[in-house]
Amino acid sequence: MQYKEKLQSKIISIALGTVYFIFGVLKFFPNYSPAEDLAKNTIQILTLHVLPPHFGLIFLAIIETFIGLSLLLNVKNKFIIYTAIVHILMTFSPLLLMQEEVFGENQFKVTLLSQYIFKNIIILGALYNFKIEADLIQNKGNNKKRDFLNLQIRKM
Repeated sequence: MQYKEKLQSKIISIALGTVYFIFGVLKFFPNYSPAEDLAKNTIQILTLHVLPPHFGLIFLAIIETFIGLSLLLNVKNKFIIYTAIVHILMTFSPLLLMQEEVFGENQFKVTLLSQYIFKNIIILGALYNFKIEADLIQNKGNNKKRDFLNLQIRKM
């Protein structure tokens, strides 16, 4: 990767890491996160009410804070990237599971809550970009190993 591409990647990583970290930390403190009720309700529906809302929110806080710290430290291995992608995809579930809360009575009305969810498309795009970077780096490493093995075979 060239210098400018690395710099762009770091800037995006810091921006996303900051958002994840702040949103994650807020969830550790009751009534501080504006998304607390939405998160609790979504977790309740997705876990079929098995996981108590408070524990689900703490678990979500841990995941978001972990992703945020990882991105802030520029740690973008496949585990972090896939965890973040699964997380961000789950943020879209209220669009299907809680339509009246998200859109109000009018199914076509854009509310603040629906905007809050739709903005995650940007985060998903950035995470997908990190996945592509990780794949390119892995392929470059595999090519080096293959070239080394071919060189060793030729020497025989």
